[in-house]
Amino acid sequence: MSEETKNDQELNEEQPKVDNEETVEEVFAEEPQEEQAIDELSELQAKLDESENRYLRLRADFDNFRRRINAENEAKEKYRSQALITELLPALDNFERALNIEADNDQTKTLLQGMEMVHRSLIEALKKEGVEAIDAVGQEFDPHMHQAVMQTEDEAYGSNVVVEEFQKGYKLKDRVIRPSMVKVNQ
Repeated sequence: MSEETKNDQELNEEQPKVDNEETVEEVFAEEPQEEQAIDELSELQAKLDESENRYLRLRADFDNFRRRINAENEAKEKYRSQALITELLPALDNFERALNIEADNDQTKTLLQGMEMVHRSLIEALKKEGVEAIDAVGQEFDPHMHQAVMQTEDEAYGSNVVVEEFQKGYKLKDRVIRPSMVKVNQ
């Protein structure tokens, strides 16, 4: 006998003899267990996918929330002085009205010079905060920058051009604090 034949015989002797009918029954009995395991695995995979999706949505919501809070904080910092400036604008208007009076004696001229220096200081302080006056007269009417309170027909101006300014408007950086009150040509 050859070596291979001896090895085959030894292997056959070592393996227990199993009836073919029992093997088929065992195979059929194992199939439902495998299907059940596959179903459980599929169910667990679905739960895992759902949990991952929920996690990703929560993370995206948190990132959006953080960005929104950062943007709000930046806007707060950028426009922190808006309330104070809004309160100062009527005083600034009164200064400008007072500066437009005619001085008839030296005492009044001296008083006007002092008021003009205070007015300039106030304007410079507002400029440092980012406040600037809105140009109106001769400009195209812009409803975001101007508030039309009157209309006129003047051939010297083009259509929809600001002819006269009744009250100055102001911007803080890129935000309009108060629009200019103007008369617009038709």
